[in-house]
Amino acid sequence: MAGGHRGGGGRSVPLRNFFTYRIFVSAMFTLLFLATVSVLFTANPYASPHDREPVLPMTRTPMNSYVHRTFLAIKSDPLKTRLDLIQKQANDHIALINAYAAYARKLKLENSKQLRVFEDLIRSFTDITSKPSYKSSLFDTEGSIDEEVLKQFEKEVKDRVKNARQLISEAKESFDNQLKIQKLKDTIFAVNEQLTKAKKQGAFSSMIAAKSIPKSVHCLAMRLVEEKLAHPEKYVDTGPKPEFEDPNLYHYAIFSDNVIAASVVVNSAVKNAKEPWKHVFHVATDRMNLAAMQVWFKMRPAEGGAHVEVKAVEDYTFLNSSYVPVLRQIESANLQRFYFENRAENATKDANNLKFRNPKYLSMLNHVRFYLPEMYPKLHRILFLDDDIVVQKDLTGLWNIDMDGKVNGAVETCFGSFHRYAQYMNFSHPLIKERFNPKACAWAYGMNFFDLDAWRREKCTEDYHYWQNMNENRTLWKLGTLPPGLITFYSTTKPLDKSWHVLGLGYNPSISMDEINNAAVIHYNGNMKPWLDIAINQFRPLWTKYVDYEMEFVQMCNFGL
Repeated sequence: MAGGHRGGGGRSVPLRNFFTYRIFVSAMFTLLFLATVSVLFTANPYASPHDREPVLPMTRTPMNSYVHRTFLAIKSDPLKTRLDLIQKQANDHIALINAYAAYARKLKLENSKQLRVFEDLIRSFTDITSKPSYKSSLFDTEGSIDEEVLKQFEKEVKDRVKNARQLISEAKESFDNQLKIQKLKDTIFAVNEQLTKAKKQGAFSSMIAAKSIPKSVHCLAMRLVEEKLAHPEKYVDTGPKPEFEDPNLYHYAIFSDNVIAASVVVNSAVKNAKEPWKHVFHVATDRMNLAAMQVWFKMRPAEGGAHVEVKAVEDYTFLNSSYVPVLRQIESANLQRFYFENRAENATKDANNLKFRNPKYLSMLNHVRFYLPEMYPKLHRILFLDDDIVVQKDLTGLWNIDMDGKVNGAVETCFGSFHRYAQYMNFSHPLIKERFNPKACAWAYGMNFFDLDAWRREKCTEDYHYWQNMNENRTLWKLGTLPPGLITFYSTTKPLDKSWHVLGLGYNPSISMDEINNAAVIHYNGNMKPWLDIAINQFRPLWTKYVDYEMEFVQMCNFGL
C-alpha cells in the first residue's frame, strides 16, 4: 500500500506542474493586456490639456507610436481621415506639377505660357488650403468637422486635380518631344564634332598621301643617281645645243622634281608630234634631282630626234633672294613659322586652309614660271606644261594662234559662279577691290602658251614682283601661284578653246571619256595623281601607257605594281 501511495503521488506531480504553468502564462497575458490598455488610455490625445501628462519627445517608442496611430484610427472622427486623404491627393498633384514645371525650366521651352499655367495651378492649390473658411473649419479646429464644408473643400480640390491631370496629359507629349529634340540636338552636335574632326584628319591624310613620294619613285631616283656615281664618264655635260636657243623650233618648259612624271610629259608630246625633231623640251629641276633627271634623259633620249635640255633652277644665277620676292619671303622668319609651327593662327586646324601649307609652295620650282623671258631670252614663244599632264595630240597648232597682243593663252575654268576671281583673292582688301573684278573668269595653269615678246613689252615680271611684295603678309591672297598669275595676267590673257586643255582627272571621276578623248592635253590636277595608289582607276591607263616600263630601273623598282 505504501508503495502504491508513493506511486500515485509520483503521477500527480507532473499534473500539478502543468496547471501551475498554465496559471502563470494566463497571469502574464492578463498583465500585458492591462498594461496595454493603460497605455492607450493615458496617451489619449483628446484628453483635456490639464489632464494630459507631459511626454518627453524621446520617451515615445516606435511601438508606442504605432499603437497610438492605430488607436486614433479607431477612435477619431472619420471625416478627419477623409480630410487627410483629400489633402494628400492635393499635395501629390502639387509635387507632380512642380516636377513638370522644373522640366519646363530646364528645357527652356519657348512656350512660356505653359510654364505660367503650371505656376498658376500650384498657386491655386496653395490658396485653397489657406482660405479662412476652410482653415478655421477644417485645419485649426479641435472639434468635429463640418461635413458640408468638407464636401465643398473636396469639390474644389477635385476640380483642381482634374485640371492638373488634363494639363499634365497635354504637356506630357510636348515634354517628351522636347526631350527627344534636346537629345537629337546633342547627338547632332556630337556627330558634327566627329565629322569636323574626320574632315580635318581626312584632309591631312589626303595631303600626306598626295604629296609623299612613293617608294617606287624614290627608288627610281636613287637608282639613277647610283648609276651616275658608278659611271660618271657616261654622263658628262657636253654643253648647250644650238637647238635650245633656236626660236624657229617649238619650245616647251617643264619644271619638275619627279623623274617619271617629266618623262611621261616628254614621251607623250613626242609620240603625238607630227615633226618631233622640231620640238625642244627645257626641263628644270632642283639641285637634288638634277643627276637623276640627267641620267634618265641620257639613258632614254626622246624619240624622233626631239631635244631635251636638263638644268637645275640654281643654274639660273639671277634667281636669288635679292631679285626674287618669293625667295626672300621663303627665307623670312614669319613664313617659316607659318609652315613649321603648330599654332592655331597658322591654320593647322583648319581643313580648308591645310592645303595652303603644302611644302610645294616653298619650292622655287613652283614660282620659276614667272621668269620665263629671262630664263630663255632668245625665244619668242614657249609652251608651259605641268608635270601631271599627258599630251594626246600634236600641239604645234598653238604656235599658229593669233594672240592679239596678249601674253598668256589659257583655257578658262569658270562656270556659273565658280572659279571667279573672288574665290582666289581677298576682295575685302581695298587694293584688290579697286583693281580687279570679282566676277572675272579664272583660267588654269597646266598648259599655258606664252608670248615672251609681249611679256617683255607688258613688263609682267615687274608687275608680279610688285604684287608679291604687297602680299608678304598674305593679306591679298593665300599661298600658291594661281592667284598671282591671275593678277599678273589679268588683262593680258587670251582664252583658248577648251579642247586644248581638259582638267580634273586628279579629283573628278565624272569627266566624260568623250571630252577626254577630244582633248589635246589632259591634266591630273588634284590629289589623285596617276603615279599614286589613290589615282582614279579609269583615268590611270591614259597616263601609264606613256611610262617607259622597258627601262631597267623602272622594272627594278617595281613601278606600277
